[in-house]
Amino acid sequence: MESQPDLDKKVIALIGGTGKEGSGLAYRWTRAGIKVIIGSRKLEKAQNAVQKLLEITGRNVDLRGMENIDAAREADIVVLTVPYEFHRSTLESIKPVMDGKIFIDVAVPLVPPQVTKVQMPPAGSALQEAKEILGSEVKVASAFQNVSYTRLLKDEDVGCDILVCGEGRETRELVLELVAKAGLVGWDAGPINNSMVVEGLTSLLIGINKRFKVVDSGIRITNVNRE
Repeated sequence: MESQPDLDKKVIALIGGTGKEGSGLAYRWTRAGIKVIIGSRKLEKAQNAVQKLLEITGRNVDLRGMENIDAAREADIVVLTVPYEFHRSTLESIKPVMDGKIFIDVAVPLVPPQVTKVQMPPAGSALQEAKEILGSEVKVASAFQNVSYTRLLKDEDVGCDILVCGEGRETRELVLELVAKAGLVGWDAGPINNSMVVEGLTSLLIGINKRFKVVDSGIRITNVNRE
């Protein structure tokens, strides 16, 4: 597991970071002192997202906006937060600059209009699909699928836990450290095959949100030492 100072020196690119989930993660990581690049298909959109976040966080953070390919090239850790319909095309667009990097997938394979129904892609999960596209030179993990962006943009306990699946224990431990830096509680949920379960939980939570007229239901691991 990498030490905290090493993590602080790394750069995170949020690909599709102009969206709500990406903005929430950027908010929490930059306030924790991590260097973040917001990526978008259009440079102007990325820069506008940066300006909006700076109004919330203040100016004393390391936050930049770039086109997706440039953001991925500059980063050590690449986090994908696009809607699933853009999952494959975005991965294919950044693949040429991804070798040797850590990749974190936040995507969930929701298929409108039946978003409360679990529907996995042929690869088994969004993460397994990402691994097939990115290849053996990229270590992949998934996280943050089950936390509402409405909680990420507030300085408060999000009220739920983060499950991390990934390729190898060292990769998962690094992602868990990033979860902690975001002020959240994370758990090692095992290898990439397990991501299908975590991704599927999102559809269940959307159904609960609709049934109880809320926007931020989540999950929490119980009866385990939370220290």
